[in-house]
Amino acid sequence: MIELFKGTTPIRFMKYSKPATWLSAFLIIASIATLSINRINWGLDFTGGTLIEVGFDQPAVLPDVRETLEQASFEGAVVQHFGSSHEVLIRIAPREGVKGVVIGQEVLAALQSADYGNVDMRRIEFVGPNVGAELAEDGGLAIIIALICIMIYVSARFEWRLAAGAVMALAHDIIITLGVFSLFQLEFDLTVLAALLAVVGYSLNDTIVVFDRIRENFRLMSTSTPDQVVDHSITQTLNRTMITSGTTIFVLVSLFVVGGALIHGFSTALLIGIFVGTYSSIYVASATAVKLGVNRLHMIPEVIEKEGADQDALM
Repeated sequence: MIELFKGTTPIRFMKYSKPATWLSAFLIIASIATLSINRINWGLDFTGGTLIEVGFDQPAVLPDVRETLEQASFEGAVVQHFGSSHEVLIRIAPREGVKGVVIGQEVLAALQSADYGNVDMRRIEFVGPNVGAELAEDGGLAIIIALICIMIYVSARFEWRLAAGAVMALAHDIIITLGVFSLFQLEFDLTVLAALLAVVGYSLNDTIVVFDRIRENFRLMSTSTPDQVVDHSITQTLNRTMITSGTTIFVLVSLFVVGGALIHGFSTALLIGIFVGTYSSIYVASATAVKLGVNRLHMIPEVIEKEGADQDALM
């Protein structure tokens, strides 16, 4: 097994839990503040807009198509291949007082005036903002239900103090990720929503690994304090955490660099979530459980005495 960190001396993570708590509180308050002021820059999946499918005689180069549309005053248009390299799907944000048919004609004229050969309109559709509002509501509801189910699962598998820490860590990760998107006005579309749900799963997996070791060490280290047990457990899982996070970050950076503009939001959300999730599994989930008073007695399963166990066995 690859080991990035060798040695058996536990790292004193809980020694810095108080400043880490203040840091997390500051980041959450700042994220909520920027969400209240800047709001979220909703993508076309949520705001609605015009959907246009065009066909090209020759393979379409997407960066060139985006540049042509920007020069025609269609900034922020989402351009992607649809089926083949000769077919392109274009999504345009809604314009007040302008019908979708007119927008489609202007887009087609801009493409036909450029050096793309023959360009023809395949279809044009208008997605209303009501559909977008429903998507936003359903997405938020999905995250809330996921957090509730996670709390029930962790409470049943471990203990309610650990469950509270896990849910606080997940909420911490989601709020900070949304705060970064709001602060820099990054576009929030369905791929970003999918990334947020993936962050929940990734962060939970990392937290469960730490909790498993905490439960085991509470039973083995009978004379140690909760802080010492948590420090020892996190140190033991540190190699696994760093290798998993490192390989995941390597893949996400590759996606961000060469994956194209369409998945920039997805890879950005996951990159933020991986960094914040790794931090929160130590200084939010585990630290919260310690602050709530988790101890060895909570980790020992209750022995249920069977009826008649105190009687002599029949010969």
